[in-house]
Amino acid sequence: MVNQTCSTNLVLWQKRKESHFLGCGWCRKAPIVRWGATADNRDRSTAMKRIEERLPLKEDRVVLGEDQAPLKELDEWDDFVAIRYRQGKSEEEFRNYKADANPTVTEFYRQNHKYQTLDFVLKKKAEYCGLKRGQKSIWGMAEYLNTLVDDSDPDTDVTQIEHLLQTAEAIRKDGHPRWFILAGFLHDLGKVLCLYGEPQWAVVGDTFPAGCAYSDQVVFPEFFAANPDSGKPAYQTPYGMYEPHCGLDNVHLSFGHDEYIFRVTQKYLPEEAQYMLRYHSFYAAHRHGAYRHLMNQHDEAMFEWVRKFNPYDLYSKGRERPNTKEILPYYQELVSEFFPDKIDW
Repeated sequence: MVNQTCSTNLVLWQKRKESHFLGCGWCRKAPIVRWGATADNRDRSTAMKRIEERLPLKEDRVVLGEDQAPLKELDEWDDFVAIRYRQGKSEEEFRNYKADANPTVTEFYRQNHKYQTLDFVLKKKAEYCGLKRGQKSIWGMAEYLNTLVDDSDPDTDVTQIEHLLQTAEAIRKDGHPRWFILAGFLHDLGKVLCLYGEPQWAVVGDTFPAGCAYSDQVVFPEFFAANPDSGKPAYQTPYGMYEPHCGLDNVHLSFGHDEYIFRVTQKYLPEEAQYMLRYHSFYAAHRHGAYRHLMNQHDEAMFEWVRKFNPYDLYSKGRERPNTKEILPYYQELVSEFFPDKIDW
């Protein structure tokens, strides 16, 4: 079962009355495409059972004594970021981002900034970055991500996979390299952390370095006062535990879907794509120039690609619904070009 800490309004896809996997593939209302029988999806129930067996036991999950699912759905955070960085918005308007934040988004950031300590980040990197949850295909995990359904809005019939395809298609239409297009398709697959049982604040959110002083360019910086690391002087200098220009690969960012999907895919993608996946939520750095004292020259060069990717991440979701049946063969070929049938997760 999906851990309810992620969202009280998320339910398994197979529970929806209008969803029929065998007949509709990824659709929720009208049939779009039927999956072919492959070694990885021939027995979906067995695959799902194996995934669910690896979910943390209830007694092993962090109990924090408050609602760990303030967002009605994870997309609330994405939507807030898109509004915050709306094209043409002045710097003065940006500084007034709190006016764009509803109470649930504000509460989400309060929890994120409070609980993302260095110890927590190191613990989660040890838990997930070793990729010990078994081998699965990209398509199998995309299917699994599709079990994230917003039950609070039954009129919304754009699935999680269709959101990924919207981003990838926007990149494709602008003529970017194939690996760039693939990065667009993959960039949010790390949100399966939510289905592993992680709370929302450990899955999405603007990322920031732990173990050094917090930048005021991170949204809602006042909420860092509740973070236990704020009381540790060694972590509250500009460099903290790091060396000047040590490089971001040596810096521990707050944990979430960016780091996880980077770890899963890093052996298979060009470095430019790796930077896109790992740092696309690091807005304080790639949008505002914060933390450059920790970046080296290679980071600076690679961040040009992160900035190229950012508009597609922010502004592609409002575009037309993709014709999945028409474009699916292209993406099947694209994934096969870069990835073997199964990879470690």
